[in-house]
Amino acid sequence: MSLVATEVTKRFRDVTAVDDLSFSVSRGSLFGFLGPNGAGKTTTMRVVLGILKADAGLVTWEDRPLHKQGRGFFGYLPEERGLYPKMRVEEHLEFLGRINGLSKGEARQATARWIDRFDLGELRQKRIEELSKGNQQKVQTIGTMLHDPELLILDEPFSGLDPVNTALLKEVLLEAHGEGKTIIFSSHRMEQVEEICDDIVLINHGRLILSGNLRQIKRSMGRQILRISLEGDQDFWAKIPGLTLLNSRSDYLEFRLNDQVDPNQVLRAAMEAGQVIRFELVEPSLDQIFVEKVGVGA
Repeated sequence: MSLVATEVTKRFRDVTAVDDLSFSVSRGSLFGFLGPNGAGKTTTMRVVLGILKADAGLVTWEDRPLHKQGRGFFGYLPEERGLYPKMRVEEHLEFLGRINGLSKGEARQATARWIDRFDLGELRQKRIEELSKGNQQKVQTIGTMLHDPELLILDEPFSGLDPVNTALLKEVLLEAHGEGKTIIFSSHRMEQVEEICDDIVLINHGRLILSGNLRQIKRSMGRQILRISLEGDQDFWAKIPGLTLLNSRSDYLEFRLNDQVDPNQVLRAAMEAGQVIRFELVEPSLDQIFVEKVGVGA
């Protein structure tokens, strides 16, 4: 493991934001850091980076404190975006590259490359305050990655992005992952995490709820979810004990099965109710796991 957090605790007066939290991240992992609002995700990220000092515990990268890795080792995208509104896009990015260890020429080249990649060419001489929130987000993201850091920590990186730019950022993150970068990001969008992450940690009230390889976690939950597409009586399931409707969509019904439900019984009832187009037992989604472990109101 490259990044290891051991028994980390952080308090703010009488509030314990991070409570004896331990987790580890493998080098080169694309890692999802999850939890409801107020769970302690942002505080944990800031403790990991040394922005906040832990009251107890230790964070290391390959057995050394992270802050001793040298300038430019990590890139951090905070939840509260921090740009200088009067600076122009190009000069701002070159400035960020310089303070993260790039030479003037390297910063200029990297800035030009990333501006093209994020389709900001026409805006390079615009002041930050003149940009839309989405384009400001793109500038902030470029500034996080411009100096080619080994470790990326991104707090809600998809917030404020439209679907096109969300897809672009996913592509960029997957490329960085393919180059061996270690990427940790938080998101409220479970489908985004599920699509691209190898491993996850789920916390609530600053405490560890769940951690490990995402595929293994889903597999361990069992095939408890049943999806049925039916042309016929959509209420056929109501008389079957142990069958809980989770989702009613135009293209299928989704149920949770308890241990006493025989899927074959459900199939027979569905066939009596009409023509079965789809009948599928699947593992729960990450969103369903999240709700089960944290609660509906989180």
